[in-house]
Amino acid sequence: MSAPYEVLLYYKYVRLDDPKAYAKEHQELCTRLGLRGRILIAEEGINGTVSGRAENCREYREILDADSLTEDIAWKIDEEEGHVFPKLSIKVREEVVSLDLGEKDFHPSELTATHLNPAEWRKAMEDDDVVILDARNDYEWEIGRFEGAILPDVPSFRDLPKWVRDHRKELEGKKILTYCTGGIRCEKFSGFLLNEGFEDVYQLDGGIMTYGKDEAVKGEGYEGECYVFDERLSVPVNRTEGAKIISSCRQCGQPSIRYRNCAWMPCNAQFLLCEDCENATGRYCAKVCKEVDLMSHAAVTGI
Repeated sequence: MSAPYEVLLYYKYVRLDDPKAYAKEHQELCTRLGLRGRILIAEEGINGTVSGRAENCREYREILDADSLTEDIAWKIDEEEGHVFPKLSIKVREEVVSLDLGEKDFHPSELTATHLNPAEWRKAMEDDDVVILDARNDYEWEIGRFEGAILPDVPSFRDLPKWVRDHRKELEGKKILTYCTGGIRCEKFSGFLLNEGFEDVYQLDGGIMTYGKDEAVKGEGYEGECYVFDERLSVPVNRTEGAKIISSCRQCGQPSIRYRNCAWMPCNAQFLLCEDCENATGRYCAKVCKEVDLMSHAAVTGI
């Protein structure tokens, strides 16, 4: 029996003449269907992830599929027991994802790398002189990534261009395979790599989310889980016997994929913390955060 709710992850690079008007219409549509989630709209297209009743998500897909602007969206669909977002947020931005390229920016419909389906990607991972390059933020790949991937130590997608230029020698002359969660960041990032002079560049079509659902590969070669930007925080990918947890609790070092935000609000850093350590020492990412928070509380309460 199917679950009553769905989570949709999708994007479409398409030129929108009036993003504000499109966002207003989209707000009305999602509100009518009771969808929650986060949707970014820009002149270059749309990027969204929403949750809702299965029948309402189906209607949402049908409406976008019938629109000439969005008719060929590759939907990533998860079944869930309820909403995974607390509210609906639709925002108009300059870009749906940004590498902060300024005047050197481009539209992925004009420049992007060769797409590999999951089976092609799995085979390419075994090629000689290949580098697998993660195009996500550091807190994302901390809990899961492809075996042997290069993991740029960057907190934001817009930091990748500088990282590439600083590590150019590691990539030159190699076949570059790049991947992200759902594919949208690689559409832009792979084009950037081509503009930088790298010639042999490929991207995982549909990202990790599509790779994990493919029945031919079953997520093979992916370690850990995939970070997602909703209340679930992570989802399984590898459905083979080789699946394992690769991340660990910051305090005790035991295997963990349990993300929490530091209880000291001025910090609020997201970090891995197992339930036992949280119960024993509190939800703090570092000793100094706990000390400052307790001193602040004592100063306010007089205790």
